[in-house]
Amino acid sequence: MADSAQDRNLPASAKKIQRSRAEGQVPRSRDLQHFAMMVGGGAALAVGGAWLADALQKMLSQALRFDAYTVSHTGLMGERLSQLTGTFLMLMLPVCGLLFAAGIAGAVASGGWNWTMKPLMPRFDRLNPLTGLGNLVSGQGLGQALKAVALALVLGIVGALVLKDRIAAYVGIMSVPLPAALAYACQQLIGGLALLGIALAAFAAVDVPLQRTLHLRRLRMTREEAKQELKELEGNQQIKQRIRAKMRELAKRRMLAAVPSADLVVMNPTHYAVALRYEEGKMAAPKVVAKGADLLAMRIRDLAKESKVPVLQSPILARALYAHAEVDREIPAALFGAVAQVLAYVYQLRAAMSGRGQAPQAVPQPHIPPELDPHNKPGFAAAEAEEDFLDGLQQEGDEQ
Repeated sequence: MADSAQDRNLPASAKKIQRSRAEGQVPRSRDLQHFAMMVGGGAALAVGGAWLADALQKMLSQALRFDAYTVSHTGLMGERLSQLTGTFLMLMLPVCGLLFAAGIAGAVASGGWNWTMKPLMPRFDRLNPLTGLGNLVSGQGLGQALKAVALALVLGIVGALVLKDRIAAYVGIMSVPLPAALAYACQQLIGGLALLGIALAAFAAVDVPLQRTLHLRRLRMTREEAKQELKELEGNQQIKQRIRAKMRELAKRRMLAAVPSADLVVMNPTHYAVALRYEEGKMAAPKVVAKGADLLAMRIRDLAKESKVPVLQSPILARALYAHAEVDREIPAALFGAVAQVLAYVYQLRAAMSGRGQAPQAVPQPHIPPELDPHNKPGFAAAEAEEDFLDGLQQEGDEQ
């Protein structure tokens, strides 16, 4: 199946991780939250334990004080109970607030801040008991259960050792006055919490990276999901390819339409053709209006002949122009001299044909810097020779 765990072997993409966060799926470590709350509770006892013990003593003393009027009016007992309950809640409110803040801090530390209401939306698919049973017997569910059992055993053993070591001290509290007993109980409780906190810290140090690893494992993707996401991010590749092909076709048509306006077509007899145009006073340098290779070069040559545009065979110049000049751009400065020679030849030829001058003596052979000839690059000459050999074979086959 496409959604089986074996097929989900690709890591989660950034988009899927972000989408899971929007749905409220973030790695959370309960062990880190428990550790943070225990540290917060221990800090509250260490800082405000004396004040809290004194406040509880006063509340207890007030609760156990009765007079004849209070005893004779039983309705006052309910009022006193309500007052004592409100006082106790006000005393415990700062401690509970600190524990709540510590729990929030532990959650944020493990998975970052994430505000979304989607986890509160009802999901009826979770009410299926068969799905719940499947989660219980899954590898992740069994791992979480074993981790919880191990944590309970460790905390139970640590708590039992602390209680065994301090049982005599707890029994001795009964023989001291109440204020001293409360203060001593807070000290003993802080010491026990410190040992439990060390055990929770060890579990949290393992659980935080474990939860992140399990979270990323749950978000792993199949190849089909990755392809679909790539389509969503970059669009349909087939449509983009058709658009690019259409744009290339339009550019090719526009380029071929500019060939009749060229002044000269420079060719490497069978492979490359570059059409040049120069308007004195309007252009700083000759401009390439069309270029092509192989079949497109032949098409440029045929259009040039139909439009009576001179075609000059200059293999090195044709290769250099094809490799280093762009359509609708001026030629490179390093080729100014070579192009000027061939244009001068064309202008002389036109003047001679119209009876306004003498015919040029010979076809110019302009000098091209070796670094501009792509034929000098490794592998280029071999590839061109192979193409010439294949063209020769094809011509022989056509003749036969």
